[in-house]
Amino acid sequence: MPYSLRLSAGWRSQRWKVKIRDKERLEPPHVTLLRGTRSWRLSLRTGAFLDAVPDPAEVPPALVTEVRGQLEELVKQWDAMYPENPVSSMEGHDD
Repeated sequence: MPYSLRLSAGWRSQRWKVKIRDKERLEPPHVTLLRGTRSWRLSLRTGAFLDAVPDPAEVPPALVTEVRGQLEELVKQWDAMYPENPVSSMEGHDD
């Protein structure tokens, strides 16, 4: 079951969502920021965006700050969902 980070009402009203999705155990630990059909992956190890497309500049900096402010909870959730690929592990680290 995916994990959804509870965002402030302002972000939710703008249709932003932040999730750790199912079936991503083989990928570098990350959280996905979603708006409509667009998605951006943010590394839980480095705090950097993992992809150049879509352009990370399209994500409001204040939203990224809010997500990074919840890093401890996101790491805890990732590690619970994917204990074979914990955030602290550098195995397979390619981001």
